[in-house]
Amino acid sequence: MKLRMALLVLALGGCLADETISGYAPEGAIFALQSIDDKPFDASATISFPAQGRVAGQAPCNSYSAMQTVPYPWLKVEAIAVSKRACRDLVAEQTYFAALSGMTLSEVSGTTLILSNDAGRKMVFTAQN
Repeated sequence: MKLRMALLVLALGGCLADETISGYAPEGAIFALQSIDDKPFDASATISFPAQGRVAGQAPCNSYSAMQTVPYPWLKVEAIAVSKRACRDLVAEQTYFAALSGMTLSEVSGTTLILSNDAGRKMVFTAQN
């Protein structure tokens, strides 16, 4: 009986795959922001999904990390922690974080990542590597 229970636990453990976006994005991919709402983003910003439920990246001025625990294709970037460096692109950084915080859906297609929401907003990223 104990052996059956142990085998059942092992079998079920294998079913607990990463259902967040990190389980669907190419492993190790770093996505560079191309546009927000179909307008080119002139500053530099990246996003990656290094582990289940984790988000990391480089905004125009600061590095950041966050949590993301809802299942794919939904997205909820929360508890964003940002370093505190000032630079000339702070307005672009505020624009980036405001848009990112409002995204609720994600789509990974090859080297393209699209974040969007029901209000019609959209952020398009392409993989750097």
